[in-house]
Amino acid sequence: MTLPTEFNRDQLEKMEKPDLIDLVEVLLTRLQQLETLVQEQAATIQTLQDQLAKNSGNSGKSPSSDGLKKPRTRSLRQKTGRKAGGQKGHQGHTLKLRDDPDHLEPHPLDRCPHCQTDLSSVPPSGHARRQVFDVPPVRIEVTEHRAEIKTCPYCQATVQAPFPSEVSQPVQYGARLKAQASYLNTYHFIPHARTSELFGDFYGHTPAPALVKEANQAVETGSQPATDAIYDQLIQAEVEHFDESGIRVAGQTQWLHVASTEELTYYEVHPKRGQAAMQDIGILPNFSGCAVHDHWQSYQTFDNCDHAYCNSHHLRELQFVTDQYQQPWAAQMAQLLLDIKAEVAQTALVAAALLPERITYFEQRYDGILQQGFAANPPPVNPPQKLRGRTKQSPPKNLLDRLDKHKPETLAFMYDFRVPFDNNLAERDVRMVKVKQKVSGSFRTEQGAKTFCAIRSYISTVRKQGGNVIDAIQDALNGNPFMPLATADEPV
Repeated sequence: MTLPTEFNRDQLEKMEKPDLIDLVEVLLTRLQQLETLVQEQAATIQTLQDQLAKNSGNSGKSPSSDGLKKPRTRSLRQKTGRKAGGQKGHQGHTLKLRDDPDHLEPHPLDRCPHCQTDLSSVPPSGHARRQVFDVPPVRIEVTEHRAEIKTCPYCQATVQAPFPSEVSQPVQYGARLKAQASYLNTYHFIPHARTSELFGDFYGHTPAPALVKEANQAVETGSQPATDAIYDQLIQAEVEHFDESGIRVAGQTQWLHVASTEELTYYEVHPKRGQAAMQDIGILPNFSGCAVHDHWQSYQTFDNCDHAYCNSHHLRELQFVTDQYQQPWAAQMAQLLLDIKAEVAQTALVAAALLPERITYFEQRYDGILQQGFAANPPPVNPPQKLRGRTKQSPPKNLLDRLDKHKPETLAFMYDFRVPFDNNLAERDVRMVKVKQKVSGSFRTEQGAKTFCAIRSYISTVRKQGGNVIDAIQDALNGNPFMPLATADEPV
């Protein structure tokens, strides 16, 4: 039966019963079609609203994706009640008077400022001291190496004394200057040409920008034993952080992978992001400790180690569900995670683990909140039929499924105090390389990216272990690089 575009009550009253039945069936079919269309449009609108509502504060998006219209800053940290600034026991950096100054500059008192009496012959009864910390003018020094040439009286051969191994050219720059060039370029992201200009302003001598590239290549080669040791020690670590981020190399998007601990950092650039890259890099496949990372599924495919999820990601996603869907369970779960974190931090001061009853208590609260969440996000009554793939779910339901399925990974920090609450360590290690990309735009060559990662791995490890970066780079140039110390949880 064809549905008329218009009809009135009189027409309905004149219709026979079979025709009315047919009309009702057509109307029900049309109504069902409209309901399906409304549901699909509502889902599309919700998806678009979710995309617009996401920012760096409530999702995994980077701050650079927020654009010019930055969201209102809202910290996920809890108030501690402490005053701002350095806390008790914090080692400050205030300048203090030295007992052995390098220079003394006396200021005599020749006349009394009150009565103008001549005081030049009056001996001083004491001195008021003030000290100025400053850098003296610096200039490049040239050291000439002279190797003696002699004629042997026995065999009449003309022989020459050997030069030091690091002096290989008639005229060259020294390791200290090269170390500073590599440091400024790799650690502080100053471009090659501006590094040369800086040397001209500081030292009165402007080397060619090619010096920086040459220095970086030499540091990469000289620090190879150290980066090999970093790689080996990371495989042996008990707890390790992993992360990855996109980076532009030679006009293509590649992926920067980082593996790090509190004492070690290792970077690698790879064309792939997921499991294939992790297999090629080789750290995670041979790692048997606890891997801390976000919920990227590629990490979970490695069953040779334990896993812990970053709860900073969870807090942001829970904040998104609270703001966008107004579901109370999300705020309760966020508060529970923070409560567990606080109790773990407090207990760690006096014990190595939470009491079993406290673990049971937190687990029961966790499960109860999940049940509230599932009740607020029931499965659809008539889910659409899909020929392949998973059925699309809402962000709250996806988050609930992850928190339920990966409860051990989410609460790993509660079960083992060695495991941190989040993956911020790896994210901090990645952040500086992203800053490098913002400064330079991209790496022009793949080799340039690999050189940068090797030097940055070396410098970051030196910095974490309290070494002097300039000295460490100079040692690498001289063939004696800084070697990372094995931490307490790693075999020597």
